[in-house]
Amino acid sequence: QVQLVESGGGLVQAGASLKLSCVASGRISWYNMAWFRQAPGKEREFVAGIGWSGTTTSYAESVKGRFAISRDNAKNTVYLQMNSLKPEDTAVYYCAADSTFRGRVQTTSREYDYWGQGTQVTISA
Repeated sequence: QVQLVESGGGLVQAGASLKLSCVASGRISWYNMAWFRQAPGKEREFVAGIGWSGTTTSYAESVKGRFAISRDNAKNTVYLQMNSLKPEDTAVYYCAADSTFRGRVQTTSREYDYWGQGTQVTISA
């Protein structure tokens, strides 16, 4: 069982940056990891994912060029650097772990076994 704890959310103005962190209670070296987000009244959506080795990444079109996902397996930590933030990025951001060993990063939430409690990100106009 892996527990995930996110941090780094907050309230910032449009154009600012935030860096989210997700710390796992156990080893996640072989897990693909991802960030999802959910805005009020909307479904949870994929934001970014990273393969177990860190060499493969995937991004939603809406965040490409602005967000960057990375990981440090020695620290059991995954990061999401968010730049040029927009009001439409406002959501609760969740860290997720896919414990099935596979090469491709999945973009659907049902493929992920472990979830954090979420961290609120609010962007003011």
